[in-house]
Amino acid sequence: MRVLVVEDERVLADALALGLRRAGMAVDVAYDGAAGLERAGVNEYDVVVLDRDLPAVHGDEVCRQLVATGATARVLMLTASAGVEDRVAGLALGADDYLPKPFAFAELVARCRALARRTAPAVPPVLQRHGVRLEPGRLEAYRDGRWLGLGRKEFGVLEELLRADGSVVSAERLLEKVWDENADPFTGVVRVTVMTLRKKLGPPPLIETLPGAGYRIA
Repeated sequence: MRVLVVEDERVLADALALGLRRAGMAVDVAYDGAAGLERAGVNEYDVVVLDRDLPAVHGDEVCRQLVATGATARVLMLTASAGVEDRVAGLALGADDYLPKPFAFAELVARCRALARRTAPAVPPVLQRHGVRLEPGRLEAYRDGRWLGLGRKEFGVLEELLRADGSVVSAERLLEKVWDENADPFTGVVRVTVMTLRKKLGPPPLIETLPGAGYRIA
């Protein structure tokens, strides 16, 4: 899954991004509301972790614009205000969830994963196909009971292929969902990651390459 963190406290923003990456997510960071809207307009995110008190463009306005433009990203609003009225106001703006500061990081991760599962169609917490079992919440993947020991990008690619439920996933789509905005689209990083993933999955081959189209687990 891909997450955008919009937080003006740079130390906190970078710490959140680092922790979410360690939890297996691709993360971009914006330090003000205007930059957050710009990134959300260019990239497709599953979740936007949005601080409410932002410079340039207030978090309330960022939330309004995300909803108005029909963005598919779920919005998790962060704020130092923990009152009921503040939570109600944030949800009324179109936020999908609300988390007051300070918070336990494990709860933030759990809420991000829960929000990502609210996509249409809904994604189950455990993905299974052809003997492969993938548990995103625990960053664990198995084939026929054998632990695969996947790296974060390999795990992300396998997750997207399993989410597709037999449909073809383009390399561009994998790059969009698994890597952050710093990834170079011309490096062949997707092809290399798929190659190492195939090796770890072992025989018989599961991932099919469709030249000019992408990859799938049929």
